[in-house]
Amino acid sequence: MHPGNADRLNGPGPGPDRPWPPARAANDGDPDLPAPDADGRFAWAITGSGHMLKESLALAARLPRVDLFLSAAAEEVLPRYGISMESLRERFRVFRDKTASAVPVGELYEARYHTLVVAPATSNTVAKCAFGISDTLPTNMFAQAGKLGIAGLVFACDTQPVVVTRAPHDWVTLHPRRIELDNVERLRAIDHCRVLCSLAELESALAARLSELCLAWNTSSS
Repeated sequence: MHPGNADRLNGPGPGPDRPWPPARAANDGDPDLPAPDADGRFAWAITGSGHMLKESLALAARLPRVDLFLSAAAEEVLPRYGISMESLRERFRVFRDKTASAVPVGELYEARYHTLVVAPATSNTVAKCAFGISDTLPTNMFAQAGKLGIAGLVFACDTQPVVVTRAPHDWVTLHPRRIELDNVERLRAIDHCRVLCSLAELESALAARLSELCLAWNTSSS
């Protein structure tokens, strides 16, 4: 085990009084880990949820240096909300879930990313992340980012007893079951992870992360 891992595993998790570090130190003291890119990037994983999907992407577009990592389910859902792959590629580098071994996850090992965002995150993705299951591109990104000590922000969809969300053609009211709500709480206990329950919480967490990294929101509308 890396000598620093014991403290990370046994110590308290992140919280409002324990901000994320600006970035991993070069090699984190481990010669087998690459030094992080001084101008690191946000990795933004999208799952198969339409909940606040357009709004989440609007936040991603305001961040500096963002790459998108799409699950296969996300690729199915995006066009149902009027979002084309071509429009995403105009703003972002896009990685797709086309391999059994989640090959794009290897981008994390090059220390190009200081932050992973999973937004929006389906209850399926939340459950898998909470129980350590990694069988999609977003869940693999989450697991490997945690192992590398990369800060993770997860905007979970099913966090309240009643959730009003936009379906492709109408608004619907959902009543998450106890198991979905319990899995959100389980996810909160995972190392290097912050769970956000609303778009406002996600925006606030991103603003805090930008401040920690001495970065700022994009001001250009192009």
